[in-house]
Amino acid sequence: MRRTCLSRFLLTALALAALSVSSPLSAAELVGFSDHRFQPGTIVIRNSEKRLYLVLRGNRAIRYKVAVGKRRKAWTGQAHITAKYVKPDWSPSPEVRRDFPHLPAVIRGGASNNPMGVAAMTLSNGNYAIHGTNRPGSIGRAVSYGCIRMANHDIQDLFQRVGVRTPVVAMP
Repeated sequence: MRRTCLSRFLLTALALAALSVSSPLSAAELVGFSDHRFQPGTIVIRNSEKRLYLVLRGNRAIRYKVAVGKRRKAWTGQAHITAKYVKPDWSPSPEVRRDFPHLPAVIRGGASNNPMGVAAMTLSNGNYAIHGTNRPGSIGRAVSYGCIRMANHDIQDLFQRVGVRTPVVAMP
């Protein structure tokens, strides 16, 4: 019995170490999560915290630091992932085009100026996505037009953990 407890302790410690990324831009970490409104597998975005949680079993979650929508652009409510893309192309929305008329109609996936970063997951609530970014300094800030930005290594991690139809809940 003692050996089993010690083995579980070591496995938990290794899992925590694997999730705690040493980069200061990453906030991926295993944390306690006792909000029982959300089932395991749900993505919960807390705009005020600028954090995204992937709810796990056993009152735990993986927490990531994110950038959220700027004032009056952040969304709240429920959605689900509709599609997943690696190195997606990006086209500015009409609102972005109005604010930045010099932008090209399309920025190809993989380009250094592509705001989607290395991967994106589109959401069922309109023109929003959870995506990477090639502007890591934006993480932890309210700067987007409503999308949720993650460090590229964090979106790669979340991307492989969730699938299409994963529920997403955004809270103030």
